[in-house]
Amino acid sequence: MAKERFVEVYSQGVTNVRKIVVDTQTGVNYLLISSSMTSGCGIAVMVDAEGKPLVTPLDENDVVVAGQLINRD
Repeated sequence: MAKERFVEVYSQGVTNVRKIVVDTQTGVNYLLISSSMTSGCGIAVMVDAEGKPLVTPLDENDVVVAGQLINRD
């Protein structure tokens, strides 16, 4: 499993940034949004249609390379 606690699994945009970050201990997904990284940002737990947190299944084959979560299966 990854040694870093939080890893980025998706990124979109340069000034209007959208990122999905995964907690490598729990697998919980978070959405980070910023219209300008210099003026602040917001982060929220991503949930499914029933309001339960979205969880990325992680195992010992998952590693972090340059801040990205990689599955080595």
